[in-house]
Amino acid sequence: MEQYLQALKKYAVFTGRARRKEYWMFFLFHMLFAFAAAIADNVLGFSIDGIGYGYIYMLYTLAMVIPGISIGVRRLHDIGKSGWFAFIVLIPLIGAIWLLVLACTEGTRDDNEYGPDPKATAFAY
Repeated sequence: MEQYLQALKKYAVFTGRARRKEYWMFFLFHMLFAFAAAIADNVLGFSIDGIGYGYIYMLYTLAMVIPGISIGVRRLHDIGKSGWFAFIVLIPLIGAIWLLVLACTEGTRDDNEYGPDPKATAFAY
C-alpha cells in the first residue's frame, strides 16, 4: 500500500525512476481498487445495463490515468529507456508483450541519465 500512496504523491511526476516493486505494487492495488469500485457500482445500483460497471468505476479509472502513465514512464526510466518507449504498446500483440517484459526487467544498477538508482537510495539509511 505504501508504494501505491507513493505513486499517488508523485501524481504527475514524469522524471526520475521507479523500482519494479513500486510499479507492480501500484498495479496490484490499482486493480484491487478498480475491482472494488466495480463491485460498489453493482451493489449501489450505479452499474450501467450491459456493461457491468458504472460511475464510481469510471471516475476512479479516470483519476488513475495520469498516475498510471507517470509510474510507467518512471519504470521505463529505471531500465534506461525513454518514456516515449511506452508507445511500443501500439504495435499489436508484440508491443504489449514487449512492454510487459520491460516492466519485469531489473533496473540499471547505477545512476543513469534519468537519475540515481532508487534501489541504492532505498537502502542507504
